[in-house]
Amino acid sequence: MTRPLLLTPICRPEPGRSDALAVQVYRDLLAAIRDGRIARGSRLPSSRAAASELGLSRSTVNVAYDLLRAEGVVAIRRGAAPCVTSPSEPRKPLADREAVRASERGRRLAGTPRGVALAGPSGTMAPGEPSESLFPADEWGRSLRRAARRSHGPIASYAEPYGHRDLRQILSERLASDRGLSVDPERILITPGTQASLALAAHLTTDPGDLAAIEDPGHLGARAAFHGAGLRLASLPVDAEGARANAVPPEARLVYVTPSNQYPLGVRLSHARRMALLDRARAIGAVILEDDYDSEFLWRGREIAALAAEAPEGRVIYTGSASKVLLPALRIGWMVAPSDMIDVFRAAQRNLGLLANLHTQIALADMMRSGRYRAQLSRIARVYEARGHALAAALSAIEGVAVREPDGGVQITARFTEGDPEAHVVAALSATGFAPTRLSLYCNGEKRSGLVIGFADATPERIDAFARTLSRALKEAPLPARSGIRD
Repeated sequence: MTRPLLLTPICRPEPGRSDALAVQVYRDLLAAIRDGRIARGSRLPSSRAAASELGLSRSTVNVAYDLLRAEGVVAIRRGAAPCVTSPSEPRKPLADREAVRASERGRRLAGTPRGVALAGPSGTMAPGEPSESLFPADEWGRSLRRAARRSHGPIASYAEPYGHRDLRQILSERLASDRGLSVDPERILITPGTQASLALAAHLTTDPGDLAAIEDPGHLGARAAFHGAGLRLASLPVDAEGARANAVPPEARLVYVTPSNQYPLGVRLSHARRMALLDRARAIGAVILEDDYDSEFLWRGREIAALAAEAPEGRVIYTGSASKVLLPALRIGWMVAPSDMIDVFRAAQRNLGLLANLHTQIALADMMRSGRYRAQLSRIARVYEARGHALAAALSAIEGVAVREPDGGVQITARFTEGDPEAHVVAALSATGFAPTRLSLYCNGEKRSGLVIGFADATPERIDAFARTLSRALKEAPLPARSGIRD
């Protein structure tokens, strides 16, 4: 009779990893069986012996063995050592297999600059990101536990995939009080975030080959969503008053704007431009897609209503999310669908699987209804305002950098006044743990040179280190890099 295998050369469970110890043992053994390191007919040690050998509890080993049995690679009989039943021949790659290739639509979707902007190493002061340290973990946990412990009936299965009624109702109330937008809760769809909302709207209001006008510089997520829908893009230049409405081409079917806090420049769309944009869209029969980006954080000037509040019903599709007040990883956003397309939007949302987690929706509704969401917003807004102004002050003292005081949001744009030292500067900042993105990546037409910098996590120490690194990098930038892009 063959002796049981030694497990220590195969299994290396480590406490503290994300996977449970039993899952680690199971995966190590499964990999060894499937690649032929453990042959068919081999005997595994008893759970007691394995537990002693690996320094684990017997129940942990039993769970791992049960998982292997469920996988069909190990037979377990009472009173006998577990026996490996899978084929001993290792799986061989097919040398002549033809590679699977992306479709044209797949290449367009994956080939946008957004992937480049997000592909670098993670770090601090990245644009568009809230501070995780300010997340109300205890309050969120309590709301989530309450949601998970309740019985929800049909909606716990497949009913109402477009959003929980409680969340849609409270959002309707908040949009009316905070954004001046009176909307029936039935027109609100709950999505996994603004990116999903943009993709859904693009697919349902345009056909492949249609033209979409998008702010320039503008949000890379919107550009990715429209590329994925097969649209052509036209640049909509942005200046100190926001997007230029008179630049919308007459053949545009969709117009994307961030009127409350333009991304990435941080300007607000002036009232005159807002009216001009609505008139232009009406004249050419285009739909406006309003991304109410960072509208929660406003520190200067009078608060203005959402663009959708000033438009005929259906002309503007409104989108928002909880990403900045809570966390992007919660994956929850909302959109207001045109009244005569509600059924189409609901059906397409379900068919595409752009659905939000039920318990997350209920927890968010609970926080909003109780006032804790608004309290969280007030708390972090004060912190972000102070950090934004502190960063602007530090950057304005650096020669070769132009920056304006932020009106809101969680990021600031720094323009380089001489040449194009972007690549050198970003490399230097990345080497010290910072993760700003290049302003030129957001430009579809005329290129602008600078940085888009997040300040949600910008502590005084980080601001000082960032400014020192940036100043030094500008002084050390190679001369050829100073002769490129100019405003």
